[in-house]
Amino acid sequence: MRKVRRQGLFILVVALVVSSIYLPFQVYAGNLNRPVRIGVLTDSWGLTPAAVGLRDGLEALGYREDRDYFLGVRFTQGNRPALLAAARALVELGVDVIFAAGDPSAKAAQMATTQVPIVFSSSDDPIGQGLIQSFAHPGRNITGIADLTLELGPKRLELFQEMIPGLRRVLFPYDAADAHALKEVAIYRRAAHQLGIELIEKAVHTSEEAQDVLTRIQSGEVDGVLPPTCCALNIPGLVLDIMPSKRIPALYDAAFWPEQGAFASYGQDLYESGRQSARLVDKILKGQKPAGIPVEVNSKIEFVINLKAAKAMGLTLAPEVLFQADRIIR
Repeated sequence: MRKVRRQGLFILVVALVVSSIYLPFQVYAGNLNRPVRIGVLTDSWGLTPAAVGLRDGLEALGYREDRDYFLGVRFTQGNRPALLAAARALVELGVDVIFAAGDPSAKAAQMATTQVPIVFSSSDDPIGQGLIQSFAHPGRNITGIADLTLELGPKRLELFQEMIPGLRRVLFPYDAADAHALKEVAIYRRAAHQLGIELIEKAVHTSEEAQDVLTRIQSGEVDGVLPPTCCALNIPGLVLDIMPSKRIPALYDAAFWPEQGAFASYGQDLYESGRQSARLVDKILKGQKPAGIPVEVNSKIEFVINLKAAKAMGLTLAPEVLFQADRIIR
């Protein structure tokens, strides 16, 4: 069973010895004499690409897991309302830094603490979300890495049209209560109009409703699907499970999905966001306050095609499309 299909309550995953994560520790500038406890908060499933990037980025900076830091992960498996409780649990555990993957996680961390430093990744609008005061001077106890997810929406839809000649009707299922998805649908709506594509918008309120909508869609009703940004109501995971058997391609926003068997993705390199975040964590551990550490932007974009998935759906991609791909999974 794929990780994206799992449902349930959030749990704590400790990468190393559990008893060690409770050691008392304070972050002293230039004096890392005990392992740092970094709490990862995400609405995804376990150790995300960004969290792996954070770990590798810390290693590249000379930090050694087990010696200099422990990584604990709280994940809520698409259950965004559970993020606040998960964030508070990390604070109660006494973590020294919270690494929040995505806007919902960052907002939850911000609500849970005004003292513990927070480093976010993959925020598409940190000022609009109320996370920071400005990119140069974030303010309070937070800084992080912004991305271009929303800005890439029109290009993603244009690529979809290039990949699938005759693409006319595209389904966009989304959580009606997700503020980010509401921004996405507005951007896709404008882009679809300019490209001569009919965007079929399906707002849902539960994972069960999303599954019902996707199950009822038949081949020929739509030419493709644009899943929303991970992970509200597990809609991207449901698309991954249901659409291939209907031979309907889906174009995602992150490489994680074609790596799991989806057709293709175009968007931010989430692993790189994590690696960039490691530099900000390093500055905090060396004594800088998050309020004065400028927010950075991850400008590394990936176009990934899963050729095996394309062939399974009977799709033949033009050579010029394959030439544009940064990575092809065969």
